[in-house]
Amino acid sequence: MKTVGEIMTPGPLVLGPDATAIDAARAMRDINIGSVLVVDGDELVGIVTDRDIVLRVIAENVAPGSAMLSSISTPIDVVAAPEDSVGDVVRLMRERAVRRVPVVDGGVPVGIVSIGDLAMAQDHGSVLADISAADPDRL
Repeated sequence: MKTVGEIMTPGPLVLGPDATAIDAARAMRDINIGSVLVVDGDELVGIVTDRDIVLRVIAENVAPGSAMLSSISTPIDVVAAPEDSVGDVVRLMRERAVRRVPVVDGGVPVGIVSIGDLAMAQDHGSVLADISAADPDRL
């Protein structure tokens, strides 16, 4: 059975709670990702997705330069370890209804597992796997 470490996207982007929505959006754009982990010192405290920026900043008419990640992030209440089984993380994602799970090793973020990663690992022929594997700049 595959482990989380084998299918995760390694090297997650990490920003501090005082970074702004603009900082997060630019970083996401620059490396073609859809989420950043929020770390306060050594503690993983939240996640901000591109959707969070749209719903919690743009739609609420908050100035993106003043919207701190600490105020728009979703608290982290579930993590996986690299040695966890893929089956365990699938169950966890179903139970918690989450699309992404940070992967930590000794408390340090080392990756993220998304539903796209799971699709590519477990169902190569699925539409989601095809979309997840496609060039991120395609419309």
